[in-house]
Amino acid sequence: MKAVLAAAVISLVGALLGTPMFIKFLVRQGYGQFIRDDGPTSHHTKRGTPTMGGAVIIGSSLAAYGLAHLITFTPLTWSAVLVLFLMAGLGLVGFLDDYIKISKQRSLGLRSGEKLAGQTLVAVVFAVLALQFPNSHWRTPASTQISFVRDTPVDLAFAGPLIGLILFVIWANLMIAGTSNGVNLTDGLDGLATGASVMVFAAYVLIGIWQGNQNCQLTPGLKCYEVRDSRDLAVVAAACMGACFGFLWWNASPAKIFMGDTGSLALGGALAGLAITTRTELLIIILGGLFVAITLSVIIQVGSFKLTGKRVFRMAPLQHHFELLGWNEVTIVIRFWIVAGLFVALGLGLFYAEWVVGAQ
Repeated sequence: MKAVLAAAVISLVGALLGTPMFIKFLVRQGYGQFIRDDGPTSHHTKRGTPTMGGAVIIGSSLAAYGLAHLITFTPLTWSAVLVLFLMAGLGLVGFLDDYIKISKQRSLGLRSGEKLAGQTLVAVVFAVLALQFPNSHWRTPASTQISFVRDTPVDLAFAGPLIGLILFVIWANLMIAGTSNGVNLTDGLDGLATGASVMVFAAYVLIGIWQGNQNCQLTPGLKCYEVRDSRDLAVVAAACMGACFGFLWWNASPAKIFMGDTGSLALGGALAGLAITTRTELLIIILGGLFVAITLSVIIQVGSFKLTGKRVFRMAPLQHHFELLGWNEVTIVIRFWIVAGLFVALGLGLFYAEWVVGAQ
């Protein structure tokens, strides 16, 4: 618990103090956001706002995790290190995308194929390694069993370990791509993705602590959790939560800095990694319900236009639809935060209800 608190505080302070220094650096370098011409016209005033702020979130999270372990004299764990690798790796892909946009002064950075290749490479390395490194109880960071609030009977290794590895890599790639791109699509208004991410990371702090207290490796029982490093995963979630909180101070409307793809891909990767390693893979669909809804709005819009030539929304992603309806940006952000909070509450409720019902 001390490591969880230390990670949260250190990352919060690091992002809170580090972000304005990073803003000054970006301004001196002339690294400002390029705004798409086909986006809402109200966004044109944001042209030139420093971007790539996700680097502060990543740096603060990594530093906080490491310092928390130094302070508490506790060893690092493979589960946590792999989640942070996934976060940093996808953040690097996002950084390259952001840098090309800025240097070329265009709204498109990496080509879609290049971006997907980068995401896939990082995700494959994570997925393969996540099935390695068994501890003394033969628990690996991830499992080939599909999970909801814990592992289900559905096992991807039904035809042997090799098939299980291949199918798990595909499954993990789908999860990571979906989550990272979901956060990326949500990052369209000041503070929206950052605030929503804070809530989901907070949920994983609670999940990690709860699983740690009911872990099969410490307290075997009927409803214990088969998670390798649950308590350390709570430390990772706390570090990410604190970093997002500190960044939100400067990212709230009117934003002094944007996280860019550097931040949105990294945060999505961290959430997917936490879902996989805490064995709550399908629960992330509920906990991150806002990201899912916004992603679906894009899928519906594109599908409808290709099939019928008509648009369902005035503009996708969903937040821009409400902008064109005349809603104030701050109003949209706060109401979407409320929706995100309701999804998180529902997800935590289901997580706890499963334990209560199953324990009877």
